[in-house]
This record gives sequence, C-alpha cells and structure tokens, in this order.
Amino acid sequence: MSLGECMVRLSPPGHGRIEFSPTLEVWVGGGEYNVAYALARLGMKTGFLSRLVDNPVGRIIVNHGRTVGVDMSQVTMAKYDGVGKADRIGLNFTEVGTGVRASVTLYDRGHSATMNMKPGQIDFKQIFGEQGVRWLHTGGIFTALSDGTAAVCKEALTAAKEAGTIVSYDLNFRSKLWSAADAQKKTKDLVPLIDCLIGNEEDFQTVLGFKVEGIDEHNLGALDTSAYKKMVEQVVKTYPNIKVVGTTLREVKSGLVNNWSAILYVNGTFYESRQFKDLEIEDRVGGGDGFSSGFAYGFLNGKTPQECVDLGAAHGALLQSTRGDSSQIDLEELTHVYKGGSARIKR
Repeated sequence: MSLGECMVRLSPPGHGRIEFSPTLEVWVGGGEYNVAYALARLGMKTGFLSRLVDNPVGRIIVNHGRTVGVDMSQVTMAKYDGVGKADRIGLNFTEVGTGVRASVTLYDRGHSATMNMKPGQIDFKQIFGEQGVRWLHTGGIFTALSDGTAAVCKEALTAAKEAGTIVSYDLNFRSKLWSAADAQKKTKDLVPLIDCLIGNEEDFQTVLGFKVEGIDEHNLGALDTSAYKKMVEQVVKTYPNIKVVGTTLREVKSGLVNNWSAILYVNGTFYESRQFKDLEIEDRVGGGDGFSSGFAYGFLNGKTPQECVDLGAAHGALLQSTRGDSSQIDLEELTHVYKGGSARIKR
C-alpha cells in the first residue's frame, strides 16, 4: 500500500515551454502513488490510500490506477462543490529539460482533497491488521502538505508498526512545500516507526539534520560515497530501528544525459549497484520512485540485498526512458536490463 497524494501533470510535448505551448500532455503521478503503480506493473498486488475529488479530473487518477490493477477502493472520494473551494485535484506543470536547461515543475496543488485529510478518515487498523498488508510506502511529500496529512502519516505508521507491516519512507524534501525547520520537527517523530529510509544526502541534511562530511549546498552533486556511507552509519546509530537505507546517485551531465547508480544499506552492510554511465534520459521525473519500487519488489520476492539494489537502479534507469512520472516498465524488461541485457532491437 502507498499513502500519499496523486496529481494530474500537464506537460508540453517534447521539450517545449509551458508558456508557449498550445498543447499540454496529460499524465498521472505522485511520489508515493508511483511506487504502488510501478509494483502493480511488475505483477504485485498493490493499493493506494488517499483522498481525491469525485469529478472527471479525479477519475483520471482512479482510472489510471485501475488500468494496471492498483486497488483504488480505499481512496476517499470527496464530493465536488462545483468550483473547487473545498477540495480540488492538485496539478503540476512540468517542462522536460534538455541540454543545459533543467527540467522544471510548477505546482498548482493548494487546497487539494489530499491536503485536507484528517486522522480517522482511513481505518488503518483494518487495512494493516485484518487485510494483512505486508508493506506500507509513504514519504515526505505527503507529510509536508499540511498538519492534517502529517497527523495522518503518523497514524498510519503507528498502525503499521503495531501490525508488523514493513514501512518505507522517502524523505523527498520539497522546499516549495515546507521549510527545513518544519520538516525536521515533524519527521523526527516518524523515524522511530520506519524500517526503510530513502533519501539523498540533501534530504538527510535538510529533513533529519545529519551532515555529510565535505559536502555543502554548493557541491551536493559531487557526492563522495564514502562520506554518504559515514552519514548513514550515524543515522542508523541514532535510529537503530532503521534496517534499510537507500539512495540514488545522479551526476547531471546535461538535461538528457546523466550518470546513474544506487546504494543500499542493509543491516550493517552497504551494497552498490551497477553504474549506468551516460544514461540517455527521456524524462527524469520519477526515477527515484522507480528505484524505490524496484528494490521493494526485490525484498518482497526474497531477493538478496545486492539483487535488490541492482533491481532498483535498473528500474529507475528504465523508468527515465519514458515520458511521464509513472512506470511503463514490465517485469520482462526489468529482468532483461537487471541481468545486463543490451538495448539491441528485439525481433
């Protein structure tokens, strides 16, 4: 199960600019939703927990999940008031960068139905205790939306912990949604309830207050993995309940070419994935969610930690080869790349 907000994304075709585009493509995505959607594409039984609006825009999201088998039955559908004063569907406008021009996301998500969630709206004890959900995935984007969603997140994590459900949490800091001080205040109460923590060096510094030696805001892109590993060791020493820590490593060479890999810490040992050098990218948005869903697939199917980090990195790389936030990758494609297969044409 994933708990979070899902939005409708509007993007110019190709690498166009929002302000000059007469046409916008419609995509569906959200940091937490993308993980449940991707795992359904890989053949897993998944569900989504959220609050949306019962209008045609809200049904774009519901129908999108249902097409790949995501259980959307636990999504609360708020009545639409005709103008969106009470509840609306969040939008984001995304330009896909190229060359020296970065990809850019513009949010239009204020007063969304998800943002207005409150504790008690979802029966988490029934979901985790009676339905037997094995894994809950959520993250900092959902927690950042409002005091209500932060309280719902803690309610969900507490119920999951009591039921023995594995909890993964993507720190996913978004400066447009909250400050570092607010992020640290709300997240530190959640970390003792988390089994698997996902985030890059900036996330750990900003959201949890851990420092990476030799790295500051001016050279975050030039990450020394040994410094990152030392920081992870500090994290798990402070929070011994954390068994798994994962991050992607991205070196941006241009808007369309990145070096890409991942690291996974599991019970005291670090595992590094294969490196995808000069990875050609169609759309970078959602790559981290591809990593999260890839390694979750590995753990849920009894794979070794090394296999899990390799599955995560391969899945993230593949996800960036298609347009939109959510996965268009199936298990056969993932297995082919994960095992070192090439991009030779298949006939």
